Amino acid sequence: MLFRSRSSGPRARVVRRRRGGISVTSAELRALVERTLRVSGAPKHGEAVVTLVDDQEIALLNETQMQKHGATDVLSFPLLEPTWYPVRPGTARRAAHKVAAPIVTSETLPLGDVVISVDRAIAQARDGSGGTDGATRHAPADELRLLAVHGALHLCGWDHRTRAGRTAMWAEQARILRAHARAMRVGR
Repeated sequence: MLFRSRSSGPRARVVRRRRGGISVTSAELRALVERTLRVSGAPKHGEAVVTLVDDQEIALLNETQMQKHGATDVLSFPLLEPTWYPVRPGTARRAAHKVAAPIVTSETLPLGDVVISVDRAIAQARDGSGGTDGATRHAPADELRLLAVHGALHLCGWDHRTRAGRTAMWAEQARILRAHARAMRVGR
């Protein structure tokens, strides 16, 4: 499958620290995350980093960064406040991270990091605890795609703590994944 490079628009880098187990290329994952960033209003000169890890590495991050025990499927570490992005249904517009606004230049603007456990994606897809409902059995590649979109949406100010936020975010995830699947079929 051929993925076209865009000269303008937010970028994504994919780092594979855990290889194998899922048949999604780095080029496809990068294109999917860039699509998510673009439709979510990320700054055109922004860049996100998506890192694929194992359960052990994400469990350590979950403990040290989120104060939660055990492995999780995806963690997002946004560097811009939600106020940098359009208003999201069911999401507070207040500054969440108390960080200073970055100086905007023509240089690349870091948007944040998404860390995905490949082990969790495989297990959730196979045991039927994947998808947005937590009860979907599907291909591990589909679970990885969902987690990548989910994490990228969090970078762009989306939140699912409220019912309205969850409904809107799940609908946006589905819309992006459908558009990506269409693009894959036509070779984009």
